[in-house]
Amino acid sequence: MDRSRTNSGPAEDLLIELDREAGVPLHRQIESSIRTGIRAGRLRSGTSLPPTRTLAAGLGVSRGVVVEAYQQLVAEGYLTSRSGGYTRVAAPAPPAAGAGSAPTARPPVRSTGSGAGFRIDFGYGRTDVSRFPRAAWLRSVRAVLTATPNDRFAYLDGRGVPEVREALCDYLNRVRGTSSVPDAMVICNGYGQGISLLIQVLARRGARRIALEDPSSDDDARVLARAAGLDVVGVPVGPDGVRVDALHRTDADAIVLTPSHQWPTGAVLSAAARAEVIAWAERRGAIVIEDDYDAEYRYDRSPVGAMQGLAPDHVVYCGTASKTLAPGLRLGWMVVPARLAADVADAKMLADRGSPVIDQLAFADFLARGEFDRHLRRMRPVYRRRRDALLHALRTHLPDLEPAGVAAGQHVVAWLPPGLDEAAVVTAAARHGLGIHGVGPYRIASAGPGGLIFGYAVLGESAIAEGVALLARAIREVRGR
Repeated sequence: MDRSRTNSGPAEDLLIELDREAGVPLHRQIESSIRTGIRAGRLRSGTSLPPTRTLAAGLGVSRGVVVEAYQQLVAEGYLTSRSGGYTRVAAPAPPAAGAGSAPTARPPVRSTGSGAGFRIDFGYGRTDVSRFPRAAWLRSVRAVLTATPNDRFAYLDGRGVPEVREALCDYLNRVRGTSSVPDAMVICNGYGQGISLLIQVLARRGARRIALEDPSSDDDARVLARAAGLDVVGVPVGPDGVRVDALHRTDADAIVLTPSHQWPTGAVLSAAARAEVIAWAERRGAIVIEDDYDAEYRYDRSPVGAMQGLAPDHVVYCGTASKTLAPGLRLGWMVVPARLAADVADAKMLADRGSPVIDQLAFADFLARGEFDRHLRRMRPVYRRRRDALLHALRTHLPDLEPAGVAAGQHVVAWLPPGLDEAAVVTAAARHGLGIHGVGPYRIASAGPGGLIFGYAVLGESAIAEGVALLARAIREVRGR
């Protein structure tokens, strides 16, 4: 056995043991040693690890071996790494893989944790914040602090600063095909606050019932609507999106849709169905709330325009920077029909007196400089490679699963073959150290086939392949029983 102790200023007590006769690849041994140190609390959150060259020299291995180990641990969420900076321990020590109970019946979707507790976590709701464009954002912040007039730092109206509303309208009209004007836009702290403001306004204006897609992840709307005294009904989703025939039977005053990439099925609402939904809204005087949560990421299809551009008087468009930049920015926006804009802006003022001005102005500058477009161009191939790795792994290890919704977004749903129990698979996967959620917990009332939701945005290709291999092992275990 070759025992090497590497002393480094950033991590004085990093102990790596390599056994070159064990038959286990050296990069796997390095991963395991560091992972164990984090779980045991020897490597605390924020600890800097030695540079790859330094550690490789101390262990007598090539730098590529250490790079591969670090990359895997970054993909799993144990480490963080920035170009030109130290690699650091990312999170407090998680419990051992598979420890504790199975995942909760209805895990949060819009904001999930780091995956701690699982060897690999396909949980959806995380974007790769390690790719946040810090340098470009800093330039925008500096420009704002240097050139913004003093009066912009005083109280403003509830719609948000004019600069960000104008920049967003230009972007959305150009890229998403909306028909938006600055006076119809309200800046909010993410989708959660946006849907809360809308429900408050709709309830005060006499709405009695709100419809959600079934299945749907929108716990925000479900909880807030019931708290406001509204009935909540589910509308079944088919291969082409929400079933309009079922919508007609709901007697709803509003419906929340994800028409460009339905969550979780990935279905795209067809042009004919969009026209029918709009006709329904016009006939009833109802509101369509369009949650355009991940439309910027598409890989194998032409762009799908926003519904708001077809009927701006009946559609509220909701977007955020959570999937494109980082959820921690808490930047969201709504394009609201003219008859609702003042009421929604008043509700925003009552809620918090407006979103932070510097963040709004920085985002406006970021958009105007073209940095947002450049960031998306950089990220699309990253996510596409991860999507492709997932599809390849599924074809290799689990060819009887049926992937859907693969052409866009940051997740894939894979339908299970008949006879394979979804809950049993999720539980068995957890025992193997794999975090994955089923479709079942997101159903409201309608039945449907079992399926698994693969969020791939924060996982490297090797972690994705390993995760699907673990899942295949868990499924063989379920079938064996």
